[in-house]
Amino acid sequence: MHILLAAGGTAGHINPALAAAQRLLHSHPDCKISYIGNRAGMEARLVPQAGIHFYPIDVAGFQRKLSLENIKRNVDAFYKMFASTKQAERLLRELKPDVAVGFGGYVSGPVIRKAAKMGIKTATHEQNAFPGMTTKALSKLVDVVMLAMPEAQRYLPAGKRYVHTGNPVRQPVLDATRSSARKALGIPEDALMLLSFGGSLGARRINEAVAELLAWHKGKYYHYHAIGKYGMDWMPALLREKGVDYPHIPTLRITEYINDMDRCMAAADLVVCRAGAITLAELQAVGKPSILIPSPNVAENHQYYNAKTLADKNAAVLIEEKELTGQGLIETVKQLFENPKKLAQMGKNAARDAVLDANERIYRVLMELYASR
Repeated sequence: MHILLAAGGTAGHINPALAAAQRLLHSHPDCKISYIGNRAGMEARLVPQAGIHFYPIDVAGFQRKLSLENIKRNVDAFYKMFASTKQAERLLRELKPDVAVGFGGYVSGPVIRKAAKMGIKTATHEQNAFPGMTTKALSKLVDVVMLAMPEAQRYLPAGKRYVHTGNPVRQPVLDATRSSARKALGIPEDALMLLSFGGSLGARRINEAVAELLAWHKGKYYHYHAIGKYGMDWMPALLREKGVDYPHIPTLRITEYINDMDRCMAAADLVVCRAGAITLAELQAVGKPSILIPSPNVAENHQYYNAKTLADKNAAVLIEEKELTGQGLIETVKQLFENPKKLAQMGKNAARDAVLDANERIYRVLMELYASR
């Protein structure tokens, strides 16, 4: 059995692909898995680290905002589009996979499109509530479209086979419990805890609003916050200006990055964060209420649609970044912490539609395609 995976660009595309590979190898240790990705993408590093055979092609995405720089980038992307199609065809003929699966990102477009035209069994997996351009294009060609969120189907063509698989959730997240996490972190069972973060690079507007939040409660609540790489240049000084001497306040943990996210999320009573697909899957898996601030800088504003799926179920509060203020965040946190019944119900609502067996669902789809080839 030979399964080919194609995905790239962000960890939100790459990690589900690697999770599928790990699940395949668990049941079929002799299964051959190949991965086609962008030579310049993070997959070029992450995939070999996972022990998967990596085959690079050259591809770039088109920029939608008009500028001289973006026009140059689009000319480059246009030429790479043709080159990547030829590279994908050469690799597919060389590798001869039984099944080819795309997990998103520009690189999966030429690979899965060419595989479908060559008669190879194909599938694509969409992580977000609003499908990207690649999924919209591939959905017309592939045998199966896997959806992390069923809401995405309304934006895709009728008459295709759609399977709700969810997004894979890391096992440490599934294994962590509130009591064990709090014991490990030294947080009392009856204390209120906030967890906030804006991604590995940081999000300036979130950092600014959280700085005001920290200055307001000054350690009244346990509060763990990830500043992000770029926030480290200025946020510590801002906190000191606001009188938040966080290194000497035992209830606060302010760091560049949170390495034990599974434990921190399990311990938290409320999470303030972006609305990436994998983050939301983890929030649902552990049943956590959240304040979601979607990034406005992503393709098709898909984080807004992700956040709306939880907000519409009363599992989260949605605040668009353009409407985010420190005072507004303070009021939202205050209202939720003063209404424990509402907070608990939001957590239950988040957990209600959690998909805890996404890897199994994806695995079954791949096995069905392999059997039908």
